[in-house]
Amino acid sequence: MNDFLPVSREDMKKRGWDQLDFIIVSGDAYVDHPSFGTAVIGRVLESRGFKVGIIAQPDWKNNDSYKRLGKPKLAFLVTSGNIDSMVNHYTTAKKTRRDDLYSPGGKSGFRPDRATMVYSRKLKELYSDVPIILGGIEASLRRFAHYDYWSSKVRRSILLDAKADIIVYGMGEKQIVEIAEALESGLPVGEITFIKGTVYKTKDKKRPYEPLWLPHYDEILSSKRKYAQSFMIQYRNMDSINGKPLVEPYKNYYVVQNPPADSMSDMELDDVYSLPYKRSYHPMYEKSGGIPAIKEVKHSIISNRGCFGSCNFCALTFHQGRKVQSRSHESIIREAKEIIEDPEFKGYIHDVGGPTANFRHSACKKQEKHGVCPDKQCMFPEPCSQLIVEHQDYLELLRKLRSMPGIKKVFIRSGLRYDYLIYDKDDTFFKELCEHHISGQLKIAPEHVSSKVLDKMGKPGRKVYDRFVAKYYKINRDIGKNQFLVPYLMSSHPGSTLKEAVELAEYLRDIGYTPEQVQDFYPTPGTMSTCMFYTGIDPRTMTDVYIPTDPHEKAMQRALIQYKKPQNYKLVKEALLKAGRKDLIGFDRHCLIKPEGALKPGKRKTKKRR
Repeated sequence: MNDFLPVSREDMKKRGWDQLDFIIVSGDAYVDHPSFGTAVIGRVLESRGFKVGIIAQPDWKNNDSYKRLGKPKLAFLVTSGNIDSMVNHYTTAKKTRRDDLYSPGGKSGFRPDRATMVYSRKLKELYSDVPIILGGIEASLRRFAHYDYWSSKVRRSILLDAKADIIVYGMGEKQIVEIAEALESGLPVGEITFIKGTVYKTKDKKRPYEPLWLPHYDEILSSKRKYAQSFMIQYRNMDSINGKPLVEPYKNYYVVQNPPADSMSDMELDDVYSLPYKRSYHPMYEKSGGIPAIKEVKHSIISNRGCFGSCNFCALTFHQGRKVQSRSHESIIREAKEIIEDPEFKGYIHDVGGPTANFRHSACKKQEKHGVCPDKQCMFPEPCSQLIVEHQDYLELLRKLRSMPGIKKVFIRSGLRYDYLIYDKDDTFFKELCEHHISGQLKIAPEHVSSKVLDKMGKPGRKVYDRFVAKYYKINRDIGKNQFLVPYLMSSHPGSTLKEAVELAEYLRDIGYTPEQVQDFYPTPGTMSTCMFYTGIDPRTMTDVYIPTDPHEKAMQRALIQYKKPQNYKLVKEALLKAGRKDLIGFDRHCLIKPEGALKPGKRKTKKRR
């Protein structure tokens, strides 16, 4: 039956099912598209013969809402959805967001804070004998003790707080099939401790085989240095080939992380994306205005996973990992044909990419056999001598797509690593990018220009960005196009004092650019930058890092990036005086603002008539 997975008893009856094997409980509305984790896991299990149903956005205060599909035979699978529920609900300033793109009509209020934990604890209360498996970004990044920005404290592993049995971390397709087969064979959930890419709890200290021991939770609570040390042990063991099992001790339990799951082959990844997705939201949401999140991805194609760029503020290292996995051209073209057949398709593929669009293979040949380097990054502070820099495969893919009948344009909107692009000695891809795959402007993420801040971000130096900018505009001039760059910038990242914030403002002055949006650093679980934010320590060197935590200073740093806006004048002036940069207040070309009360250019005082 090629239909949405069951969301009601009526759907189950249509399929002749009295009981489901698995019930997925999700904080997102049900969208059956390969960009949504609930759909992927549901379809993967379905393809293996398991009966799967969806409880999307249950009323967490109503027990009956959890019972609508009955009791599953094997397990509940619980996720907050595609986005961390706390990030979904709150801005960096901890103010409540007004909307939720993953909910009916884009309205907020359909899921609780810490949705994974709330759902799991309620299910354990209602069905104490049914295993609970956690997955998705929220659980994945909280698998060990972690700093929680919203409560300003270090919380335990979500496995313990959620009273669940297993965490599937990472993307999860391989792990969930192994877990399903183990449960189907009759193995108790407490004995499923051998699957890579999972976390379990045990009271048996000897159960994990040859593990590395993390500091005890009580030590992490009492010592920020211990927290930083623990983080680096985790960071160095995020590879499926050379990663070791990790154990975090608690008073009554040991939380054990098995090494990451093995990378998926092209064929395995192709199989996942060939499953019979409906490629839209469930029709039950039509009367509520649909699910806005589908708009950006419905006519986009995921071509790869993983990222060896390893920016310190990005959680991908702890979720998808540093090894890139890509789909075959045939699989992507097959999906493009499905998109072309969509009645709503107007001829424009909105994106072909992934975490980093122009990464289509492993960073080097060594990674295939020996895994990623635990103490060395591929592109920071300089590109590794073993780094393979080429865009030929991606270029050929894009050429095939844009030549397909029915496709007018193929855009690239997911993150392009400008440094990787500028390292390529062959400009063919760069030229075709500008000529065919940009719609007037290209969004990129230099994030900052200060060397001190870029070092803490794990980003390349300003000179690399300047080289990219110069080449971008030269290529556009050569092909007769007037296209622009839109740089993403971040304020208040660890390492950024007012001095560095002023340096960024001066750069923006020099290039004549005022960003419409500025992202304050958001300390989410699972990133090196968050570890710095909480501890004030760079875990790579165990040296102190300046952390802008005062809300007023953060407001000044943000205002400096948008120093031209009249509403930011007082904050900018205060920031410049505190930074000792009074020289930037005046009428010279290098000044950021004029003295308070100064006349606007072109206006003269007029004498009063007698």
